[in-house]
Amino acid sequence: KKRVANAAFKSSLKTALRNVEVSVEENNKETALTNLAVAFKKLDKSVTKGISNKNYVARQKSRLSKSVNSL
Repeated sequence: KKRVANAAFKSSLKTALRNVEVSVEENNKETALTNLAVAFKKLDKSVTKGISNKNYVARQKSRLSKSVNSL
């Protein structure tokens, strides 16, 4: 049960990260910012749940915010 739940959460996390990257490619700052907030929330939640390592999360948050700030 936990494996399936974790896999589902990981998939939604990857989708959230991809949504930010897509909106940055389209140069759409408004949607990029809203998607960034969702991605940050999911990343933080994944550390709390023990799914992701805190260093991985810090790296992703830094990478995404850098790309959004470049718009």
